[in-house]
Amino acid sequence: MAGGQPISLANLREVRLFCDQHSLRIILDATRAVENAYFIQQREAGQEGRPVKDILKELCSYTDGCTVSGKKDALVNIGGWLAVNDDQVAEEARNLVVVYEGLQTYGGMAGRDMEAMARGIVESVQDDHIRARVGQVEYLGKKIEDAGVPIVQPIGGHAVYLDAKTFLSHIPQDEFAAQRLTAELYVEGGIRAMERGIVSAGRDPTTGDHRRPKLELVRLALPRRVYTQAHMDVTAETTWAVYARRKEIRGLRMVYEPKYLRFFQARFEPL
Repeated sequence: MAGGQPISLANLREVRLFCDQHSLRIILDATRAVENAYFIQQREAGQEGRPVKDILKELCSYTDGCTVSGKKDALVNIGGWLAVNDDQVAEEARNLVVVYEGLQTYGGMAGRDMEAMARGIVESVQDDHIRARVGQVEYLGKKIEDAGVPIVQPIGGHAVYLDAKTFLSHIPQDEFAAQRLTAELYVEGGIRAMERGIVSAGRDPTTGDHRRPKLELVRLALPRRVYTQAHMDVTAETTWAVYARRKEIRGLRMVYEPKYLRFFQARFEPL
């Protein structure tokens, strides 16, 4: 769903029928499911006016389980959960969680964090909340776009994605345009963003060469209930300032590459 069209209920019903015919389970990555339900309400024919929580419940009813990071829709800074409909799978998961996280009654989380997540789940499905959340992202996206800065359309529900390949069109992909743009935003205005391009794609295990995705993006993801409209204005103005001097910006070379997760740990220097 990120930055694009969400799944529809009509499509998911078809997926459910197909999986039933082939005895396949559907496990939903429900981390952004509330935002997805909101976009279904806004964009899918016949869903206008339905409460987001009702759409979410129907969406989940077509699946056999889900995984959720509570740090997204559920309004907390730690934790998550696994939910499944199959008692046998649930029992196996309960055994494994003791090994890796702790007893299933807390899963490595403090009581305070579990209480906060429970409250966050309740609040996250309220229409007013999700409308305001997505509205803040739309405000930022449109303000950035006002200066002609290239972004992914349509604007997403949790983040604005800058099109770094177009933004820094003079930088070859092997010189990490999106990574350089991420750095420039931080230097210019303290804006902390995330590269989603060749660095994140990693290397082909057979050839050892970079994987070269079609997109080079910079993600401006917004925490919930943290930033004000003034923060959005500063973020947009910082992006404008970098865009105004984009021709001066050069690429990067990678000077340290870890074996795993290089988009978290690799180090670069300017060319």
